[in-house]
Amino acid sequence: MTETRSHNTPDLGDRQKNIARLLHPKSIAFIGGAALAAPIHSCEAIGFAGDIWVVNPKRESLAGHRCYPSVADLPAAPDAAFVSVRSDLTPGLVADLAQKGAGGVVCYAAGFAEIGGDGKALQQALKAAAGDLAVVGPNCYGVLNYLDGAALWADVHGGHKLDQGVAVISQSGNIALNLTMAERSVPLAQVISVGNQAVLGVSDFIPTLVDDPRITAIGLYLEGLDDIAKFSRAAAYALEKGKPIVAVKVGTSDTAAQLALSHTSSLAGSDSLYQALFDRMGVIRSPSLAAFMETLKLLHVLAPKGENGISAMAGGRLGVLTCSGGDAALVADLADRLGLSIPPLTPAQEADLRSRLNHFTSVANPLDYNTAIWGDGPGLQACFATVMSGPMDATVLVIDYPSQGSLNEGDWDVAVDALIAAARQTGKFGVLAASLPELLPKAARERALAAGLAPLQGLDEALVALGGAHWQACRAAALRGGAAERLAVNTLPPPDPAGTPRSLSEWDSKQRLAAAGLPVPAGRLVSAEAAPAAAQEIGFPVVVKATAAHLAHKSEAGAVALNLHSPEAVNAAITAMASLADTFLVESMQTGAVCELIVGIKRDPQFGLALVIGSGGVLVNLVEDSASLLLPTDRQAVSDALDGLKAARLLAGYRGKPPGDRAAAIDAIMTIAAWAETEGEALFELDVNPLLVLPDGQGAVAVDALVRLVD
Repeated sequence: MTETRSHNTPDLGDRQKNIARLLHPKSIAFIGGAALAAPIHSCEAIGFAGDIWVVNPKRESLAGHRCYPSVADLPAAPDAAFVSVRSDLTPGLVADLAQKGAGGVVCYAAGFAEIGGDGKALQQALKAAAGDLAVVGPNCYGVLNYLDGAALWADVHGGHKLDQGVAVISQSGNIALNLTMAERSVPLAQVISVGNQAVLGVSDFIPTLVDDPRITAIGLYLEGLDDIAKFSRAAAYALEKGKPIVAVKVGTSDTAAQLALSHTSSLAGSDSLYQALFDRMGVIRSPSLAAFMETLKLLHVLAPKGENGISAMAGGRLGVLTCSGGDAALVADLADRLGLSIPPLTPAQEADLRSRLNHFTSVANPLDYNTAIWGDGPGLQACFATVMSGPMDATVLVIDYPSQGSLNEGDWDVAVDALIAAARQTGKFGVLAASLPELLPKAARERALAAGLAPLQGLDEALVALGGAHWQACRAAALRGGAAERLAVNTLPPPDPAGTPRSLSEWDSKQRLAAAGLPVPAGRLVSAEAAPAAAQEIGFPVVVKATAAHLAHKSEAGAVALNLHSPEAVNAAITAMASLADTFLVESMQTGAVCELIVGIKRDPQFGLALVIGSGGVLVNLVEDSASLLLPTDRQAVSDALDGLKAARLLAGYRGKPPGDRAAAIDAIMTIAAWAETEGEALFELDVNPLLVLPDGQGAVAVDALVRLVD
């Protein structure tokens, strides 16, 4: 029997095909009233070469196009549609488009889930009507396709038709609009404002954009992601295909998180876990919209320069050209903070430059060539080429143009042309960088882009972009190869709201972890009367702890006695704790630790189980030194996380102390992570604090642990 599928039962394969139709349409239907004139004229102005149809039952024509009375009357199923009608009429028209076999639709109207109440029910009706349609919105500006000239967009915009460029997906319509207006010469090819994401979210568009060879990089403006696992699969696909992703993620503050919840029904999750997600997937995170745009511009220029999909910035080595010591110092400081290197010149380079520059010029990298050869095109080219011929991945010319119309403005053009010529001569990558964004005019930017150079605006933004490109190149090289399988995040459903987290005692917690292979001190769980004898059997010195599920913070409760050397000392400690518990944990006292770590598992409703590694013991709240990793993880990721901690200096051996047993620490962390994954949905929280890392070759021991399970 052949299975039939209704329009209201979406199939991922069909919907993915419809996303491609929506983003690369050959026909567009505009549905609504007089306001449609603006997007129709935009399509015509950009150069859309396909069919444009208009649906309006009350008009004979609109914007010079015949009006059809209904969707059913259209001559064919449109690849894309723009629906601009009242919110209560939108679901019915979406259903008509689904019945017609359309590809996708932009739902412009507001008044859905973002307003709550009846709006939520209306959004559910829209979802039910969508079937296989690729639905953008509602409550969105729409989609701008500057590659094919398709403007499914209700407002003004600032882009133009081009052959290739970057794509931007934004959870804010106004941010998307503003990016098209920016005076930064970023070649925007696709702009998608996702709105409420009733049917399609950010992750759904990424594979189609990755598969378009005209798209050189993908930028994301995010308030939150509602499906972390789906995003991880999409980002892994982009990584495999060599298409870099840059993200601006807001919602790091309590205020911003609350705004995100009410703005487009997005969820703003834990910022540290978003950072862990981006790190895991090789997604560059930009600190600002300005850096975001400059990074996209740089990646666009770098796209054809990669070898086997690995960016030309993999080495992160910069040559720096300035005619100002101040510029040189700024670049050097920024590069150091961003993981970029400025290698010294070779003796041959130094000799060549000394022969070309004044005797008072300090020949080094960064090179302050001062003004002796300013305006001398051949002289500048020769010096620039000498610097570029070294082991540089990119050479940055810091250049700030004067006000337009100033005298001798052409001398700045001479410097730009010299860098272009030097890049061609050496086959190396050149970058223009203005110290302030407004000091690199459009004409210079366009000339540089046409020559394959990156014109970056703002010194901070330029170095952030270069640092991001270097980081992404290194991550991509390390992660590529089966990325989708290795990097996908294992999320879990949120805990049952009716369930209550239950804390295990330290003894029970350690017993479970020890059974999984985690080293713990030798110990006994005993009554007060049996404690002195148990201590003698274990061997002095010992630790005595009152043990009960409610004693999560034993030190503050006076439930711990350390370094006890006799039965009498044990008995005195037990007497002092008698009112706290009926049973006591007697353990071998661990000494000689190189450093103390905390290893925790956090259950997040969006991300599932996350691993937290940090400085432990009394330093936990004092230095706030931690790193988060999503599960599953691997030894290299754990090792990298350890390297990023302040505690790494202790682990390596600090001030004459021996190095810690790094391998044993990683073994212990991996054991905890594996046990957490085995427990899965039953695990609510876990803390091992501290994990004592002993000198190299002596292991690591978990001396305290707390496990909370969900019943």
